[in-house]
Amino acid sequence: MKALRLLEWKHEPELVDVADPTPGPGQVVIPVGGAGACHSDLHLMHDFEPGLAPWGPPFTLGHENAGWVAAVGTGVDGLAEGNPVAVYGPWGCGRCRHCMLGMENYCQRPDLQRAAGGGLGFDGGMAPYMLVPEARWLVPLGDLDPVVAAPLTDAGLTPYHAVKRSLPKLVPGATAVAIGVGGLGHLGVQFLSALSPATVIAVDQRQEALDLAAKLGAHHTVRSGPSAADEITELTGGGRAEVVLDFVGVDATLQLAAAVTRPLGDLTIVGIGGGSLPIGFFNIGYEVSVATTYWGSRPELVEVLDLAEAGRLHIEASTYPLHLAVEAYRALQAGTVEGRAVITPNG
Repeated sequence: MKALRLLEWKHEPELVDVADPTPGPGQVVIPVGGAGACHSDLHLMHDFEPGLAPWGPPFTLGHENAGWVAAVGTGVDGLAEGNPVAVYGPWGCGRCRHCMLGMENYCQRPDLQRAAGGGLGFDGGMAPYMLVPEARWLVPLGDLDPVVAAPLTDAGLTPYHAVKRSLPKLVPGATAVAIGVGGLGHLGVQFLSALSPATVIAVDQRQEALDLAAKLGAHHTVRSGPSAADEITELTGGGRAEVVLDFVGVDATLQLAAAVTRPLGDLTIVGIGGGSLPIGFFNIGYEVSVATTYWGSRPELVEVLDLAEAGRLHIEASTYPLHLAVEAYRALQAGTVEGRAVITPNG
């Protein structure tokens, strides 16, 4: 079969021939319905170098995956051929305290795994078939289309976790700001609206992204730029926001986030744009909690999929066949993809 593989750091991936996978004990093979193309994949291609991660190429890309069960190895129970499933993305050791709680995104013993997940050292979903080494990483989809569900495993799960951790501060009368309402942020706006009574302000440099955010639940939209902080402060009556989520993570957006987070608020950095945020006594509000997040837990993925199956989420997605996957990444880098790019290896 053909697979889109990263053969070495600092190179575009290539479509190459690989053998069809066969499941061993405890393993599952799925035909891939959808595999999301993520901005973090661009970092894998262009910013990683030997020694930066304890794993490396060659491997098949695609860490946002969903499909159907095709074959199971010995010892796998509860999964039958044809069952639609989503693949939980961060693969931990399964034995540490965090993994036992379903928080494999924060595995305490990553050294026990030879890679971080499918599409992250292990072979991912940008091929007709994907081998899932542990059945626990599969979550039933119910009636959801795997093409729709695939981006929810990261672009949905990541903002969901970021929003959920700040729910105690999103009380009636509170304000939440989402900076960058593209692939992750347009789902973040929906989670803020679905899970809390807070007023939601969306910030982006693209008017089409702001228009979409308004349709998906944002109460106010602000064009990013020199006046953005003043506009947000005015919208909050001068008090700024209790929760600010930066889905971009570059210097400019982090500076904006710090400027509009009120004392006692949460500033969560979700985007991996490579920026930094200087922290000092006088350059951020008193008792502002600054955090980074990485993905979410397996139980949270179940909750995201339940919200989607209930019709509470809209996934803005552009689909590409496998032979155009490299073009999808080029469009992603150019900023011309609408919503989330999803590769459909099996049509």
